[in-house]
Amino acid sequence: MNTLSLNKNEILSAYQFRHATKEFDSQKKISESDFQFILETGRLSPSSFGFEPWRFVVVQNPEIREKLRDYAWGAQKQLSTASHFVLILSRLPKDMAADSDYIKGIMEHVQELPPEVMEGKGNMYDKFLKDDFGLMENERAMFEWSCRQTYIALGNMMTSAALIGIDSCPMEGFNKAKIEQLLTEEGIMDAEHFGISCMVAFGYHLNEPRGKTRQSAEQVVQWV
Repeated sequence: MNTLSLNKNEILSAYQFRHATKEFDSQKKISESDFQFILETGRLSPSSFGFEPWRFVVVQNPEIREKLRDYAWGAQKQLSTASHFVLILSRLPKDMAADSDYIKGIMEHVQELPPEVMEGKGNMYDKFLKDDFGLMENERAMFEWSCRQTYIALGNMMTSAALIGIDSCPMEGFNKAKIEQLLTEEGIMDAEHFGISCMVAFGYHLNEPRGKTRQSAEQVVQWV
C-alpha cells in the first residue's frame, strides 16, 4: 500500500505559503527537474470527460515576453522577473464538439476506448453539451467552459509549486484579442484551434508577502 510522504499540516502550510507574487527575484531560477514536476501535475490534472482541452506554452524567450507586456497590464513585473512564464491555451468550440476529430482522437488514441464505448460516450457527451449545460448554442459559453477545465490544471500546478517552495501568480489581466493576435503572428498559437485562457508565472518572490486574507470557514461552507 502506497503512503503519502506529506502530512496534512505540510499540505496546509503550502496553501498558506502560496500567494499572488507580483515581482520575482530575477536572479533565482527554477531547476529543470522542478519545473518539469510542475508541468507534469498540470498534464495529469482531471478534465470534464477527460478531454484535456489545454495546452501549456512556456515562454522563456525574452523578446516574446517583452511583446506580451504591451497587452498584459496585469503581468508587467511578472513577465520581466519570473523564472518561468506559462500561457495556458484552451481548445476552441469546434474542437470540443462531440463529433470533432479532436474528441474522437482523444477517445480512440489517448483513452483507447473500443468503438462501442466511444459511440456511447460520444452520445452522452453530445447530450451533455446540448441539453444538460446548453453550451452548443453559445460559442463564448462553450469556450469559457473549456477554459474552466484549464483552471483545474492551473490550480494544481500552483499548489505543486508551493509544495516545493516555489512561488506563482495566476493572471487574467490582459487583452485577449491582442494577445491571441500576437501569438498567432509569432507562430506560437494556432488560432484555428486555440484561444488563450490565462497566464501563470513561477519563480521565487523578491519581497516578503503580506499575511494571507480569506473569509472564515463559516462564511464559505454550508452544510445541509
